Amino acid sequence: MSETISQTQSELLPCVTVNPSSEHKATVIWLHGLGADGHDFEPIVPELKLPAELGVKFIFPHAPVMPVTINAGYEMRAWYDIRDTDLANREDKEGVRQSAALIEKFIDVEIESGIPSNKIILAGFSQGGAIALHLATRTQHKLAGIVALSTYLTMPEELASEKSSANLDTPIFMAHGSQDPVVPMQRGQFSAKTLQDNGFKVSWQDYPMAHAVCLEEIQALGSYFKNQL
Repeated sequence: MSETISQTQSELLPCVTVNPSSEHKATVIWLHGLGADGHDFEPIVPELKLPAELGVKFIFPHAPVMPVTINAGYEMRAWYDIRDTDLANREDKEGVRQSAALIEKFIDVEIESGIPSNKIILAGFSQGGAIALHLATRTQHKLAGIVALSTYLTMPEELASEKSSANLDTPIFMAHGSQDPVVPMQRGQFSAKTLQDNGFKVSWQDYPMAHAVCLEEIQALGSYFKNQL
């Protein structure tokens, strides 16, 4: 029997998929950082130690390849352009919105396949985390969880007028390295406060690390996934 491919499925970005060993009941869509690809966080899946009965599928999309201004226009996988080392001047609003729309298609396909939106977690690291936060605060889909690692909120001044109420009660897991030289932790803390000021529920944790993830953070993420799914 031939499988019918919907228009939305045909428009999806290429991705890495890790299927559950049991019946598929939930999905985590996880976005990588600048210059990486969907394989970057694939090795973390077994480290989360999620029970097989949760039936969690992981989707790791590959960002589009584009020239990145801060890297002398060199083409690499990126969710949006970065124009300046100063976070306040690096907003590529159009790029952020375009990538958020591309990722929402993954949510649509999961729902189309029978996974309710409240069994879908949107996660991201660095640039990927910025897209996760942008989309999760604006989508009409009620999500199971939102994960933002070593990242920041783009367009904070526009959140109040653009936010959706769908995920106001969805716990946002934010984590950051206290020694992060790429995205200073203060920017992450400012983003967490902005989210809270707009009515979102944020759980903040920081770790003595640079722009990376650590074992303690992965363990905390595993607990978060279990609680939310």
